[in-house]
Amino acid sequence: MDVIDAVEGSLLLPHGLDLSSCESVIAGMHHHVLDESEIYVESSIQEYWGLEDRVVKSGGFSRSAGLGVRAMVGEKTGFAYSDEISLPALKKAAEAARGISRIGQNKRACIPPQKVQAPLLYTQNSPLQSLEESEKIRLLRSIDETARSLDSRVIQVMASISGSFAEKWILSSDGTLAAEKIPMCRLSVTVIMEAGTRREQGHTGCGGRQTYSLLSQEWKALTQEAVRLASVAMEAKPAPAGTFDVVLGPGWPGILLHEAVGHGLEGDFNRKKVSSFSGKMGQQVASNLCTIVDDATIPHLRGSINMDDEGTPAQYTVLIEKGILKGYLQDKLNARLMKTQSTGNGRRESYASLPMPRMTNTYLLPGEHTSEEILASVKRGIYAANFSGGQVDITSGKFVFACNEAYWIENGKITAPLKDVTLIGDGPSVLHRVTMVGNNLELDKGVGVCGKEGQSIPVGVGMPTIRINQMTVGGAEHA
Repeated sequence: MDVIDAVEGSLLLPHGLDLSSCESVIAGMHHHVLDESEIYVESSIQEYWGLEDRVVKSGGFSRSAGLGVRAMVGEKTGFAYSDEISLPALKKAAEAARGISRIGQNKRACIPPQKVQAPLLYTQNSPLQSLEESEKIRLLRSIDETARSLDSRVIQVMASISGSFAEKWILSSDGTLAAEKIPMCRLSVTVIMEAGTRREQGHTGCGGRQTYSLLSQEWKALTQEAVRLASVAMEAKPAPAGTFDVVLGPGWPGILLHEAVGHGLEGDFNRKKVSSFSGKMGQQVASNLCTIVDDATIPHLRGSINMDDEGTPAQYTVLIEKGILKGYLQDKLNARLMKTQSTGNGRRESYASLPMPRMTNTYLLPGEHTSEEILASVKRGIYAANFSGGQVDITSGKFVFACNEAYWIENGKITAPLKDVTLIGDGPSVLHRVTMVGNNLELDKGVGVCGKEGQSIPVGVGMPTIRINQMTVGGAEHA
């Protein structure tokens, strides 16, 4: 069964719309000279439950619905949206969007709608109804009680559950007719530990395009991990500053690739020639050990999609293959202007947002070495097991990342935990200095959020253990 079979018409009919009326609106827009036009309709519900000071003291429920209409001619885009789903609102938005063009004979005819064929990569059930309210409260209280029982130094526990369920419906003048239901859930756990004058915290979480059953399975392990991270932080010593060989751990450290490399491979930045990767297609941009992909097709992951927000089915896109730049991430607009095809990466935050090229699950493919071999190869260096955040400049590729779990490596062995570790560099040069890639690929637990031009969307990242020679490390002390 493809995704549209289960949802076709379900979003439109309660509001008095149907496919025929939407087709008429699209046809009317093309009385003007346009390259393409599109109607996007969306409805969603969200909830949040938060625990602090042993009490479930915060929460919320919201519902949103609306439509957006887009018209494109050349590089210009006209866009209008409404928080009302109705034929009058649709016609008004269409009239506003088509205003970017002039009246005349359109060179591009509207193609009759064809259902998009896309596989079901995740449940079509709402997470919000998968647990009773009493069970959600009990889960949060269990996290609090478990964390405090694991270590007497735990003085505060903060935990939250959030979930959402959305429907979207898309009709485009290029013949795209697509619809789907989109679940999401997330669990976040933070513990604060105190001993004497020292106070530290540990944070972890999980999520994905699943029901709350995922959270019921994972909460105990996540609570233990949050306590462990806080405990490690309590023992951490000031980090040395200097240039060192660095080993990145598997999983979430892939956020470095997402920020320092992935954004630079999005089609709009390269069409405008503002990326450090612009004009380098087919060139060596990384070590030949590096193959980086964007993969929207992994079932249940946070960054996975059945189709993008333009109705293009999910794809597996090779970006860098054995160090050679092979592709960019494309939406329909940039693909048309760059004379290529969409890679299914046209994503938007909501009906009130324009789609743009965005990542899904971006990761580095595994290599041949074990993590033990990689660590053993380093005489003196840094093991960065986890990151708390970072910043990157798309044009230069320069980045700064903060580690929330890092250790000193001495003679191939992990020794003392370190605090205040920052990694400094630029994406292209760091990729060239990757000298070992592990065989232990991991994807993150489902907590990634990507921001771009004011829009936030869920993403996934991943990598195996890797060694990078001679990175700049910012710390509190000179080595």
